[in-house]
Amino acid sequence: MADLERVAKAMIDGDVDLVQLRAKRQLLEEIVDLAGKLHEITSAAGVPLIVNDHAEVAAKVAVEGVHLGQDDDSLAHARKKAGRHIFIGKSTHSLEQAVAAEREGADYIGFGPIFATPTKPDYQPIGQTGIKRVHHEVTIPIFCIGGIKIENLGQLIATGARRVTIVSGLLKASDIAKYARACKALLSPEV
Repeated sequence: MADLERVAKAMIDGDVDLVQLRAKRQLLEEIVDLAGKLHEITSAAGVPLIVNDHAEVAAKVAVEGVHLGQDDDSLAHARKKAGRHIFIGKSTHSLEQAVAAEREGADYIGFGPIFATPTKPDYQPIGQTGIKRVHHEVTIPIFCIGGIKIENLGQLIATGARRVTIVSGLLKASDIAKYARACKALLSPEV
């Protein structure tokens, strides 16, 4: 937990817009415990906390949202499990899935993996070609995800990405806060 707290605080110091708890190997009660401790940190900073996969966590911890995969609950079922209004996002791996997620009522989507990534080893990268098209077809917020690092962020932005999710690049950075600020500066250049 100490490392989780350190990383969360560093990400917040780096001015990230939200934090997602992705705990694939933990039992539900462990996730509830982690989410509760992490939410104390994120809510104090005004940063939303999104929990991966388990909408029932939102019934026990005041997290701001849940992120669902293609094989998880439907959005309607997840909203019932949460028992209150929360943001619900959905992972999508094609334009068709992105359009379907919006129709289903997702508040936002994750679109990818754009590049190869260890967090989604079973998925072929979809590449950058569909980014402009998905932004044209889908009106809810779109977070490009998958293998995104500061080294490829500029080319991704050039293809139309407006929001990104960075995992390993951020977590492996020697200075997480500095890395996050540098990425955010690329996404939001001063005018």
